[in-house]
Amino acid sequence: MFAIPPPPRYPTNSNLIATTLETANTIHHREGPEYTFQAGEGRYILRDDLQLATPPPHPSEVPIINPNPLSTGLNPPTSGVKLSLVSLNPKQINTDLYRTTTATSSLLRWRSLGLNTSKESKESKESREAKEAKEAKEAKEAKEAREFKDFEKEPRSSLDTTSDISNPAASANGSNKSSVKVFGEGNAALSPVISRGDNLKRRKPKNNIIKSNSSFVSRVIPHESLAKKLVERDQGGTFCFANINRAFQWLDLSSSSKQDPMTKILFTKAHMLCHDVNALTKHSTHLDVIMGSSASDIIWYEPMSQKYARINKNGVINNSAVAKIKWIPGSENHFLAAHVDGMLVVYDKEKEDAPYVSEELVDEGISIPDEDQSTLVITKSVNSQNQRTNPVACWKISNQAIMDFAFSPDSKHLAVVGDDGFLRIIDYLQERLTDIYSSYYGAFTCVCWSPDGKYVLTGGQDDLVTIWSLDERQIIARCHGHDSWVTAVAFDPWRCDERTYRFGSVGDDCKLLLWDFSVGMLHRPKGVTARPRGSISVQSVSLLRQRTESTSVVNRIRSDSNRTGSFKEDIVDESEFLNHAVDARARTAVLPPVMSKKIDEHPLSGLAFEQDCIITSCSEGHVRTWDRPRENANSSQINLSEKPKT
Repeated sequence: MFAIPPPPRYPTNSNLIATTLETANTIHHREGPEYTFQAGEGRYILRDDLQLATPPPHPSEVPIINPNPLSTGLNPPTSGVKLSLVSLNPKQINTDLYRTTTATSSLLRWRSLGLNTSKESKESKESREAKEAKEAKEAKEAKEAREFKDFEKEPRSSLDTTSDISNPAASANGSNKSSVKVFGEGNAALSPVISRGDNLKRRKPKNNIIKSNSSFVSRVIPHESLAKKLVERDQGGTFCFANINRAFQWLDLSSSSKQDPMTKILFTKAHMLCHDVNALTKHSTHLDVIMGSSASDIIWYEPMSQKYARINKNGVINNSAVAKIKWIPGSENHFLAAHVDGMLVVYDKEKEDAPYVSEELVDEGISIPDEDQSTLVITKSVNSQNQRTNPVACWKISNQAIMDFAFSPDSKHLAVVGDDGFLRIIDYLQERLTDIYSSYYGAFTCVCWSPDGKYVLTGGQDDLVTIWSLDERQIIARCHGHDSWVTAVAFDPWRCDERTYRFGSVGDDCKLLLWDFSVGMLHRPKGVTARPRGSISVQSVSLLRQRTESTSVVNRIRSDSNRTGSFKEDIVDESEFLNHAVDARARTAVLPPVMSKKIDEHPLSGLAFEQDCIITSCSEGHVRTWDRPRENANSSQINLSEKPKT
């Protein structure tokens, strides 16, 4: 009996040419009332619409078309367009910036320490003020000398101007980078090699990505005049790194031809889901970029030299996709990756990978129950002496996917959200879980901190933006306005001060929403007696008591390779841990948006606030720049004239 041969696995040559045809980025300047929106401070106008070319699937991953309209076949994971904006601008550094920063830091430090309410004599007050003025002047002069006179000799030069501005919590405490504990500094096995001398001597990856014959990289398209563009570019401009599906693009937003990428990288089967740029090591001749992929591989990329390295190659340490990746604040080598299997892994960009074996206590017969959401299992501690290879540390926090995380401005805490619908606050320096908050319903999708570190924003599948107070350890308000899942939230640091906050959110409903938030303006629903802020609910006390008395200590076990004490000595004290119950809707204040506008035809995926504009991105490659109102272009409520940390 004659059998009909199966259809070809891959498309024919004629179809292959059309399928793999690459398209170029395009830019449009649109006008009309539909491309503007009005807020209290004035009218925002669309400057340009940059359309990033969406690469077609690689021939080896072209799916077989299923005629069944109800088919639920798996599609390659994607995260839309994610942006990282980097400014390399030594020329904008001036005494006004230092004067403003010093004044702001002094104001925040004054208020945080309660000095304005202390009783002191006029003489002591005057002497203290004179002393502070002298210290501020000396600090300013020293900083100016370091930034301007010794620019080429200092690795952390004027290019890293965002540290003081984007870290108001550290400024409020009167601290500097030397007094802030760095991740892993207590472990001699992780002692960093301090970089001295010229940035040209910074370590770079070993492999040339343009000449690479790796099957992981499909194609690299550098600009034909890349070296010339780097020399002639506007030094006050901004670099933009963007991932869209299996493509990663490096753009110069200050160029008149910003649509032409400096470099475009196409990967074979992996989709880039996230990336980050190290603000500590950035320089006009060096940038450290890390990318997390759907294939679990992590790419360390240095665009100036076009060098790269693969970390977690073929999932040797963790074989699940990387949903979020960030450099650890204050670290040149370490970065944190959130895998979709619920694992947080710390990697070192310069270490080799080795097959990972968990170091947790397996002889105690302890397991992670599915219903226990308050676990932090340290399968490898940062205090482990086994630091010759990656990973540096490994923490299991959930049985479901981690969607987003954010470091606090004081570089001490980590806010983590995921598919299980919990916001976790982790003291990552001590490897300790401190608080858990629940969503109204559904998963959390995004999270960010306020510039002063007092509040955390979350967005999720409940179509809500939620404000949480870390000082009061409770929910502050739920923000209604979106008609679909919230995909990104961000504070506008140029419109935030110690009293009021401006933040924005975007979602799958294609809307951009702006919100103004002031604690004094919030009102709970009438007829509801609110418990005093800062108090602990009866249910939370009950949960805390249960956890304290529980015999299950899975979330308090450390995994140090040179454990010398008894089992009891390795239990972490979590007496301050709180599992916060969900507040009833009738007990929570509701915050309406000050502006709501559908700004795209496609679901939005990214939001960034710049000093002169707002930048949004969508799932189909549109990157839109919205100019701020002109009358307020040179003013800000926090009086900062420099770009905050990326």
